[in-house]
Amino acid sequence: MRIIIESIILGILTGGVYALMASGLTIIYGVLDIINVAQAIFVILGAYLSYELEYYLHIDVFLGLFLTIPTMFLLGMAIERVCLRKFKENRTMLSILVLYAVALIIQGVENYLFTPNYVQLQTSYSDASLPIFGFHLLYIYIFCFVLSIILLTVLYWLVYRTKFGYALRASMQNRTASALIGIDVEQIQMITFGIGISVSAVGGLAFGLTNSFNSASSFDLISRLFVIIILGGMGSLRGTLVASFAMLIIQDVTAVIWQPVWSSTVFFLLLVLLLVFRPQGLFGLPAGRKQ
Repeated sequence: MRIIIESIILGILTGGVYALMASGLTIIYGVLDIINVAQAIFVILGAYLSYELEYYLHIDVFLGLFLTIPTMFLLGMAIERVCLRKFKENRTMLSILVLYAVALIIQGVENYLFTPNYVQLQTSYSDASLPIFGFHLLYIYIFCFVLSIILLTVLYWLVYRTKFGYALRASMQNRTASALIGIDVEQIQMITFGIGISVSAVGGLAFGLTNSFNSASSFDLISRLFVIIILGGMGSLRGTLVASFAMLIIQDVTAVIWQPVWSSTVFFLLLVLLLVFRPQGLFGLPAGRKQ
């Protein structure tokens, strides 16, 4: 029983991090109708940036976020401005092709600069743990979870409680009408894409602290992120959070009470059953409507 409770707690902690990574996919799709197939490679890029700052400049990985977040934000805005801005028709399909090419380019650069060897972020407190009810939780899991929840809260506040958020959601509903009432839709889209990519810096930090990684790690990661946003409902931040917790808890508990090899299988089986009866996901709206 104790090990099941431990797996549930670990699933919650890691679920918060995955929710943050997937939230970038969610808002980019919601505002731009773009499925960012390159999101995972940006997460790995964020992990590499944190690794370089820690390894060569000896900057604590969490303090390094003050550099990596703005860097990823600017990179995201530049990609939207240069690669995606001109797409007006067939935007979703064309953007998939372009962003897939971007992902391959970034992966090639990562392989050239960092080699295909696996690395992992290390800190002086990587092995420190907090004893709770007879088992130990690593502090890095707790730190990453708390940071993810804070940023998700800020993101939710930005989208639903600010003037920028009102303009953002208006653009989600109707770009033409938004432009007619004076909203700079193109600027909103560029900033939104930058925000969606900037969360990859934090996601990369958390991923790099808890996993060894190389550029190829993005392949497994992107499948997980897509599953989260599909289960939660495309464009729903609330659904992203709930789906992240569900996926990680189910997988961790299954690995403990059954076998690790079945952890993903059980979750995907439940996902298929859910989507058969609710194709729009847990919190998604029916086809043709936006959040």
